[in-house]
Amino acid sequence: MEAYTYHTPVLLQEVLFYLITARNGFYIDGTLGGGGHAEAILEQLASTGNLMGIDLDDDALAAASKRLVRFKENAVFVKENFRNIKSVLSQNGIESVQGILLDLGVSSYQIDEPIKGFSFQMDEILDMRMDRHQKVDARHIVNQYDEQALADILWTYGEEKHSRRIAKAIVQRRIEQSIETTGQLASIIERTVSGRFLNKTLARVFQAVRIEVNNEMENIRQALYDCVDVLNSGGRLVVISYHSLEDRLVKYAFRAASAQSIPSGNKIVPDTPLKPVLKMLTRKPITASKEEMEINPRSRSAKLRAAEKI
Repeated sequence: MEAYTYHTPVLLQEVLFYLITARNGFYIDGTLGGGGHAEAILEQLASTGNLMGIDLDDDALAAASKRLVRFKENAVFVKENFRNIKSVLSQNGIESVQGILLDLGVSSYQIDEPIKGFSFQMDEILDMRMDRHQKVDARHIVNQYDEQALADILWTYGEEKHSRRIAKAIVQRRIEQSIETTGQLASIIERTVSGRFLNKTLARVFQAVRIEVNNEMENIRQALYDCVDVLNSGGRLVVISYHSLEDRLVKYAFRAASAQSIPSGNKIVPDTPLKPVLKMLTRKPITASKEEMEINPRSRSAKLRAAEKI
């Protein structure tokens, strides 16, 4: 798969501004995708600077390897989940790094590629696995989870107010026939929830199922914790999120790691002092300019947060 089929890198100049503090440093792109961000990072580094790209998707790794072939002396690519960044670095004999980028969510290629089964806009096999070798896919969740579990997923990961109605409709439909395609799932939702906000409901439901398939929230939590540990002093962590659940995790993780005390909740009892390990560089998330949004629609929901290891 050609690298150009992947999305245009979002907030590229902002990423470079916050991430790169030493041109001879070792950097991690924990969500390599088609290699757009990685290519720009490598272009900024000196001949002694290096980058490791991590991704679970074989197509992404192949596309990025081809796109970045001119940097073969300075770049290495690893098929792995970014939540395992500590073990990846350990296996490669690396103790710490100068900067880490996490560009969360799914790529345009993953959404548009029929065999991936991410999109409600095409009728394709329900899959949604970022790693095609894992056993659990979207078909398993939709056909095997009980009604309560489905409703909980749609509410928690999709923030969908019709979660219970949709879960009930899914269970009733699969009694007659298993739900095998994105089109079948979309038709159930369309018959259950109508109106001008239908597309938003479809997007929320598909997002929720995708997050459950790939265990995305737990992966992000673990990755944020471990990324802080493996940064050099003065090294930076830059994270781009695309929906409120992701951004909330990043905001709370940065806030906890930069806290100087734990409030006692009592005017008489003093706060418990803490030694912060991060300095937040972005009090509020950085968003795309109007010009970038017009050129790259995917950037509309992007929020960038950055922090520096103390």
